[in-house]
Amino acid sequence: MSATVHIKPQMLSWAMNRANKTVDDLIKALPKLPDWLEEKSQPTVKQLETFSKKVYLPFGYLFLTEPPKEKVPFPYFRQGSKMDNNQVSINVFDTILSIQQRQQWLSDYLEAEGQAPLSFVGKYDTNTDVNVIVADIRKTLKLPVNWANEVKTYDDAVHKLIDQVEEAGVIVVVNGIVGNNTRRRIDAEECRGFVSVNDYAPFLFVNNTDAEAGKMFTLVHELAHVWLGKSAGFDNNKMLPANDPVERLCDKVAAEFLVPGIAFENVWQRSQNFDVLAKTFKVSTLVIARRALDLGKMTKSAFFSWYNEWLWQWEAKKNKKDGGGDFYNNQPNRVSRRFAALVEKAVQDEKLSYRDAYRLTGLFGDTYHNFIKSKL
Repeated sequence: MSATVHIKPQMLSWAMNRANKTVDDLIKALPKLPDWLEEKSQPTVKQLETFSKKVYLPFGYLFLTEPPKEKVPFPYFRQGSKMDNNQVSINVFDTILSIQQRQQWLSDYLEAEGQAPLSFVGKYDTNTDVNVIVADIRKTLKLPVNWANEVKTYDDAVHKLIDQVEEAGVIVVVNGIVGNNTRRRIDAEECRGFVSVNDYAPFLFVNNTDAEAGKMFTLVHELAHVWLGKSAGFDNNKMLPANDPVERLCDKVAAEFLVPGIAFENVWQRSQNFDVLAKTFKVSTLVIARRALDLGKMTKSAFFSWYNEWLWQWEAKKNKKDGGGDFYNNQPNRVSRRFAALVEKAVQDEKLSYRDAYRLTGLFGDTYHNFIKSKL
């Protein structure tokens, strides 16, 4: 008979609450769980390992005398205001933790390799004119004002923008689940994205479950955070900024970068059809509607009325979509092509073990090697 270990019932309860799991959710895999909670019996190590996996918790946490204080390490804005930093879901929290672990490794690696800090990180502050920041982002990304005219579709524009952002040294992760766990979905209404900023390897996370309309805007909004040197998470509710000077400025930067005001005015005089405008700038009709609001072409009441109709149509389309697509095709977005290439370079230079490469990318064994061979 396997030896048991003593675990405080409050730690089990905390772990379940943290993962939003009930006894009924776990009873099939762990029939003795009610007894552990009432201290009528104790789990074996193997049973405890099963429990920790079911509640998405590192095994060692269960042996603590009291629950650790887990907080998001940067401001998090929801519904227009700053949240208490311990009030995000476990899926969002674990994603932030994973991103920051990758960031720490990459920053240390790049610094050891002799790379200089990125010159544009924290280059400006909230007193800087929007157009100055936008011009510097365009210059750094090597994208002219009319860059969207050079591509055919919205998808082409997204891919081109991500490629240029990563070429500049910023890592972009586009994912809607925790790692590759399709059971752990990240709700776009809670988190459309976040940005973790440092001098060597800023990381941008864009929620892939969000509407196509919001992804491009979120990406550039996060990019503006890098230029301001400010990490943050946000839901961008109705594509309106939180009541915070940094958030407001980042929104203005994103809007001007994607849909320059002068160009918008010129096209608006010829056509006020949102579909036409969206195709011109390679953005969604939602971004166009938001820009029309910003530039006084649309009242707030008209915008919200339009937005509610748009949201209803998008929800209907989303519910008709099939599964998550091909696993390997998803990985360049989930891992970041640039990050994976740097991990593989470190492996080939014998500065990183394959075991650590698997851990950092979330791809293991043949899955990692097949991805490196076919996607890089």
